[in-house]
Amino acid sequence: MNFEEFVLAASVSDLGAEARARDHADAVEFRMDLADDPLSALDDYDGDLPVLATNRAAWEGGEADDDSERLAALAEAAELACVGAVDVELASLTAGEGDRVAERARRTGTAVVASVHDFERTPPEAELRAKLSDATDRADVGKLAVTADSRGDVLDLLAVTHEFASAGERVATMAMGEAGRHSRAVAPLYGSRIGYAPVEPEEATAPGQYDLETLSRLVGELE
Repeated sequence: MNFEEFVLAASVSDLGAEARARDHADAVEFRMDLADDPLSALDDYDGDLPVLATNRAAWEGGEADDDSERLAALAEAAELACVGAVDVELASLTAGEGDRVAERARRTGTAVVASVHDFERTPPEAELRAKLSDATDRADVGKLAVTADSRGDVLDLLAVTHEFASAGERVATMAMGEAGRHSRAVAPLYGSRIGYAPVEPEEATAPGQYDLETLSRLVGELE
């Protein structure tokens, strides 16, 4: 996965849902932290869509508690043929603990997404730039998800997205929450390279997500 173009990822905790995602998604984001035996599931995976593997830490909104164990599993996943990209928290890369995931991913040509999530607010533009700059320096794609309280927050995020994309950087941005929901549909117009959506509305893994079919339609209509 090179993320030269926008990639719509169906967020799933069960890879068996891949068949239902094929008509609308370009990839599946497999939430390893929400699965019972994720490495076995990846070993058995025979779907058509490439996998973006995420093993989200509890301290950044996921359910994986043991950092050493979850990063080891993610590093193993990075070397599997079906995995086209792995998501590693920027904080893990900055601390050095996520470096082994990135190293093993790059050995096998697997892309690395460095992600930052802010579930409280949308930081000022200068801070958004700093976070995305750090993320894009350390990975193939810098992902930034913030929480919007107003349309102004979304405008700030889109402005920074456009700035980085215009400079040739691969970024993925979205504003969580109801105030930022529309950002998931319009961010690709400003250069965001990844969108996330559950196959069914009740399977949402982040605040304000559209379901997959709806997001696919909206992005397609706005292109």
